[in-house]
Amino acid sequence: MGISDILGLLGGLALFLHGMQMMSSGLEAAAGSKMKEILERLTANRFLGVLVGAVITAVIQSSSATTVMVVGFVNAGMMSLNQAVWIIMGANIGTTITGLLIALDVGALAPMVAFVGVVCMVFVKRAKAQHVGQILAGLGVLFIGMDMMSASMVPLRESQSFIDIMATFSNPLLGILAGALFTAVIQSSSASIGILQALANSGVIAYANSVFVLFGQNIGTCITAVLASVGTNRNAKRATVIHLMFNVIGTIIFTTLFLLFPLAGIINGSVVLPGPLGAALASVHPATPAGQIAITHTLFNITTTLLLLPLGNYLARLAVRMLPDQPVPQNRDDQMHLAYLTPVSAAGKEGGLGVSAIVIDQLRNELNRMLSMARDNVSDSFQAVLARDTQQLEKVEEREEYIDFLNREISRYVSHLISIETNEQGSAMVSSFFTISGNIERIGDHADNLAGYTRMLVSKDIEFSEFAQEEIQEMRDISLEAISALLYHQAGQPDWLMDVAQMEQRIDDMTLQFRRNQLGRMKDGVCNEEGCILYSELLTDFERIGDHVLNIAQELTKAQTAL
Repeated sequence: MGISDILGLLGGLALFLHGMQMMSSGLEAAAGSKMKEILERLTANRFLGVLVGAVITAVIQSSSATTVMVVGFVNAGMMSLNQAVWIIMGANIGTTITGLLIALDVGALAPMVAFVGVVCMVFVKRAKAQHVGQILAGLGVLFIGMDMMSASMVPLRESQSFIDIMATFSNPLLGILAGALFTAVIQSSSASIGILQALANSGVIAYANSVFVLFGQNIGTCITAVLASVGTNRNAKRATVIHLMFNVIGTIIFTTLFLLFPLAGIINGSVVLPGPLGAALASVHPATPAGQIAITHTLFNITTTLLLLPLGNYLARLAVRMLPDQPVPQNRDDQMHLAYLTPVSAAGKEGGLGVSAIVIDQLRNELNRMLSMARDNVSDSFQAVLARDTQQLEKVEEREEYIDFLNREISRYVSHLISIETNEQGSAMVSSFFTISGNIERIGDHADNLAGYTRMLVSKDIEFSEFAQEEIQEMRDISLEAISALLYHQAGQPDWLMDVAQMEQRIDDMTLQFRRNQLGRMKDGVCNEEGCILYSELLTDFERIGDHVLNIAQELTKAQTAL
């Protein structure tokens, strides 16, 4: 095998992996958020759940991506562990589509498919057409890479040392271990199985040896879900354990089946496949070694699913026993923490299909929690100003620190997410949530300013007039009404944004009127100088709260529109 063959192998592998990435990115951009809705709605029935998992994975050509989404849904509490079992089983069936496509040997059409895709990407302005073009271009590049790998591996048939290495995979344990490790490294069973098919087509590895590598590849694909479960809750980790158990059980069953049948025919070269089981597989797709591997992969996952389908609930219970609930840390609510999101430091750097879909609800819940704190601070601060009471301001300051903490963590999380997200709709929603977080933090700052005015009122013995106190009470009421509109009403409802905008306009009108009233009191001499300054500052904070409420309402509407 010369330098040119090695370069061809590396180039083919690069094109193959890049083609898969292009397809995933195009599908993510075209339909990432839709898959979330499908998975959420159609998982109550086990058969429907398996079907949905299989179809979605067949479309996106990545069982890892589907499983990662499932782990995220379980972590967010949007899907039960029992529902996750059916999706995971279906995902293992759907992932076989890549191998079957490779087995069809459509490489001759690959350049044309890639050309059509690139034309759509470059010359068509419509976003949807560009996404479809990216999918087609990725598919074409994938098969071009596959052909390059197959061609570059042909000289390996003459390399005795490489043949000896491939022969060691006749040992089931070595074959399974090699397949699992290689797939874990490249984190794509579709890609690793494609490479195995290229080796088989080139005559480098015999079918009898390749099956054990194939079984190991099914185990190795679980590594992506394992990495995705780092930092998640107990149930999400159990979903990963179920995925691992499915493939380990399938590997044990099929390895036992293949070992039970005599392999003498392979040793003397009289047949290509082992025993009656191999003969049955050959009759289904005898044309190419790649086809035999694809059929075996399909049978592996379908058979394992049929065997384990009645035992799905027992798999969930076994996962619970393997990972029992841990004692809840005491006084956790007294410590600043993210209640719904995983901190960026524990979230890892992995992106992938449907990432934004996984965290949309988590982000929304975290922002609602943050907004509730800001509302409580606005209420307590206005009340402290009216009562000239500094006793409750310590709680206000603690909440303000908590709001700042949440804003920092949410901002870091969103920045991390945007850097790896490819779905335009998901990115738009996440960007809106980033803006919302900043506006909530500013509402908290204005509430903190109000708390500062309370201390000045007490320390300098300043009292607002009866008229001013009535106006401050009105400010408090309308501010809380506006913030509550954000918490308890869904964006996207008819006239919702208009109602919030009208409240913000009322705040502006009240601010203008109260300033005029203040000027009148100054002329009448019933407002001292320091009190006037404080009241003017208070009006400014009041008006700013209304501005930020409207900003949040507009971003919520924008995020809802992106769905």
